[in-house]
Amino acid sequence: MKVEFFERILAARRARQPVALVTRVEDGVQALVDAGSVAGELVLDAATLAEVRERLCSDRSGPLDTGGGALFVRCHAAAPRLVIIGAVHITQALVPMAAMAGFEVLVVDPRRAFAAPARLPGVSVSTAWPDEALAAVGLDARTALVALSHDPKLDDPALVAALRSPAFYIGALGSTRTHAKRVERLTEAGLGDALQRIHAPIGLDLGGRSPAEIAVSILAQLIQVRHAPAGTTRAVP
Repeated sequence: MKVEFFERILAARRARQPVALVTRVEDGVQALVDAGSVAGELVLDAATLAEVRERLCSDRSGPLDTGGGALFVRCHAAAPRLVIIGAVHITQALVPMAAMAGFEVLVVDPRRAFAAPARLPGVSVSTAWPDEALAAVGLDARTALVALSHDPKLDDPALVAALRSPAFYIGALGSTRTHAKRVERLTEAGLGDALQRIHAPIGLDLGGRSPAEIAVSILAQLIQVRHAPAGTTRAVP
């Protein structure tokens, strides 16, 4: 690997920007691919480049056979991140499940009684208001946000921030009626068609009712969305 590529990969990881190093197996010629550019001596046709970028979105390294010879795609990306609004009972179940699935987890709840360390031991917790916490963290294309507080004062600002970001998944707890009222409020805030990005009622319809069962349905849905082929949408009510 060229020193230039190594340095660019390190910089991209620090910025949470995924990049893929594509190597032609036959002679070791390489290209560095990100969402908007290609660098290096290896020339990739449009179809191959599209495949590399699709793999980059889902962080799938591995061999790739093309008309121009065998390639190996090595994706370099930060861990996917899950931001949870509201330190509620569902959150207590969802956090360890998401961590086991490889997500970095941040819980945001300014209500200190809910966000007490005893309720979420070993978890990164912010007690700032959601709009402040999300502005500090930043929401990128490898971030999922779930709003679970069931309190519009907390959930709505978080959803606004998420809808104005490239977050790959946005979900909100609440019934169909609750979501209809939420849509009215957020429409008044000027979000318009972006509201279709919200998965609500949140989670796959697995029939569960307990906090742990709901947590399973949420994690299953955001994993499904994360690995959906580029340009497709799944599990949106």
